[in-house]
Parts: sequence; structure tokens; C-alpha cells
Amino acid sequence: MKRRQLSLCAMLIAQMLGFSACARADEQARVIPAPFLDESKPHTGSTEVAVLSGGCFWGMQGLFEHVKGVREVVAGYSGGAADKAQYETVSSGATGHAESVKVSFDPSIVSYGQILRVFFSVAHDPTELNRQGPDSGSQYRSEIFFADPGEEKIARAYVAQLARARVFSQPIVTRVDSLKGFYPAEAYHQDYLLHNPDSLYIVMNDLPKLGNLKRLYPTLYRDTPVRLASAWR
Repeated sequence: MKRRQLSLCAMLIAQMLGFSACARADEQARVIPAPFLDESKPHTGSTEVAVLSGGCFWGMQGLFEHVKGVREVVAGYSGGAADKAQYETVSSGATGHAESVKVSFDPSIVSYGQILRVFFSVAHDPTELNRQGPDSGSQYRSEIFFADPGEEKIARAYVAQLARARVFSQPIVTRVDSLKGFYPAEAYHQDYLLHNPDSLYIVMNDLPKLGNLKRLYPTLYRDTPVRLASAWR
């Protein structure tokens, strides 16, 4: 937890100097165009998965747990080897992992493209290279891990679409790579936002994202979040 503690110290210093750590999140959040290439599916009872990295997984997990059609969100690590997928090791930034979330969703309610729209618009800043908010390092990079050719096609097309439209003032740095493995994080990280809503880190960095989701995409927002099964706690 040392890196989180350093982040909290940085935010406290920013407060004393008159800066707001969550102002950037509020300024960045905006409605962006829906992906031209997407796929909707009839109700089949099936579940699909999106694995995304965009900064600290506490906020990413808490945000997507409020998206309609999402059945489960697990915080974890992607991009590196299984034997090094532990928080203290990943926090070194030397393992190749990124803090990620595995979003399981019902494709008849919310599409993969809609998940990506929330990811680019509300969840993080896709123009930040190897950092998000107060957290820095390659483990906080922006990345989409696709599970099949269909996801890859949608993800790459959407990045290109947003770049052509110049939706962001700076270039998009989001990586699009094949999913090699997802490794759930330690139990104390799961549902962290739900268990610690008064944490200074959560209040300053992540709660504004929930407000932005509700404000910008009310048809995708649900008040009651989906939670992990009790076995995770």
C-alpha cells in the first residue's frame, strides 16, 4: 500500500497549495460519440467479458459496478506473468502488469462498444501515458485487452474514430493488446470503493466519476451497484 500512501500525501499537498485533484476528472469527463462499429445481441442469457486498464483498479471497479447490464467486476492484473501478479510486486512497475478490471456483462443490455464509451469518457483520461491522476507508473497505463477478434476490431476502430474526430485535445495513448491472462487481485482490493466510500483517495479521485456517469449517461447508470460474491470478502 506504499504507493497509495504516497498518492494520498501528494493530494494533501495539492489541497494545501489550493489545487484540486478531482478537478481534472470533472473537466475531462464529457459525452463522446458512440462507436460506429459495435454489436448488439439478442437476449440469450450469455455473458461477455471486457478487460480494461485505466489507472487504479479501485475506481475502475467501482465505476463499472454502476453500469446497467454489468454482472460482475473483478479487480486484478493483466499484461504480465501469473507468478508475479501480486500487488507489492506489480507496484514496482517492473512486471509488465497493469492494474485492470474484468467486466462481465450481459450483451443484450449493454454492448462492448458502450462499455468502451464509458471507459474513454468517464473512467479515465486516455491521453495520459503511464499515469492516472496521482498515480504514476506503467502499471497505471491505459490499455484494452481484447479476448477475441471481434473485440479487437471494435476497440481499434473506436480508437481510430475518436482520434479522427479529435475528441481529445491530446493524442490517445491507449494500447490495444491481446488478453494473455487476468489474475484477480487480493481480497482486500475487491469492492474497495464500496467498502471505503469516505477514503480521501476515493472521495477525490473516484466518486466524481460516479457522478459523471450518472450525469452524462443516465440510461447506462444504476444506483444499486453489482457486488462481488461474498466469497471474495
